[in-house]
Amino acid sequence: MNYRRYTSLGNDYIVLDPDEVGALPSADQIRRICDRNFGVGSDGILWGPLASQEKWGARHVDAKLRIFNPDGSEAEKSGNGIRIFTRFFKEKQQSPRNTFVFETLGGIVESHVDERESRSITVDMGQVSFNAKDIPVNGFSGEVLRKEIRLSDRAFEFCAATIGNPHCVIILPEISAELARKFGPQIERHHFFPNRTNVQFVQVSSTSEIKIEIWERGAGYTLASGSSSSAAAAVCNRLKLVGDEVTVKMPGGDIWVKIGENYSVQQTGLTVYIGEGTISEEVLNPQASRSAANAPAVTSVVA
Repeated sequence: MNYRRYTSLGNDYIVLDPDEVGALPSADQIRRICDRNFGVGSDGILWGPLASQEKWGARHVDAKLRIFNPDGSEAEKSGNGIRIFTRFFKEKQQSPRNTFVFETLGGIVESHVDERESRSITVDMGQVSFNAKDIPVNGFSGEVLRKEIRLSDRAFEFCAATIGNPHCVIILPEISAELARKFGPQIERHHFFPNRTNVQFVQVSSTSEIKIEIWERGAGYTLASGSSSSAAAAVCNRLKLVGDEVTVKMPGGDIWVKIGENYSVQQTGLTVYIGEGTISEEVLNPQASRSAANAPAVTSVVA
């Protein structure tokens, strides 16, 4: 099974091309591939390009993309993943075009490759909603802003949002990786969130800059996330803590977010091509010795 590997701000993905690979790997195989000790190691798998089966009116869709978390679950949307896939797709097609439209589980997205710097890619992520029904969030109606969530040993004020996938945003005076690692797993699976949730711990530095630490649904502690950046910036804008243009600083690097009408989000970040290789049958085979198939769900590991 041939693969290509990219990273965007430390959020690394393996791209598997159905034209080269054939059948979609099973959830067990995805977990083994993404395991950083027993597989290649990745924050997820990008499966595409696929033919788009949906009807999007007069809008042309270049391809469908499916995004899988390292625990084998499917994600609706990923800003970093879409940026990586855009670069892969442009290079695969050898296209002179710089603007592409892709279908994802979280809706269609448009991406644009910078003409001067091909590693820099802007993605129109779509519109953020804070409504409980859209996200969804149990036990609330209307916008979920400045509500309380109680955990086993602490309570937080939180805001909820969706940009095609669910987010729980917690604004604090100080944040840390340890905070995200400790409370992120509890919040991800809290009964408020029937589909689980991504979690962002946010520190507002100024009206144009925020810092975030991320616990990603299905992936664990993550160095960077495009959808998390979108949700966190939009929540801070909704609370009038920041303006319409926000630099989101993460351990893996910065994403530049622009918030438009009705909380539509456009974001820009860099991508890096790491390399390519072949995944052996020993990794894909469920009976392989010391297989990750029997290991706990994989989380991202920071060296």
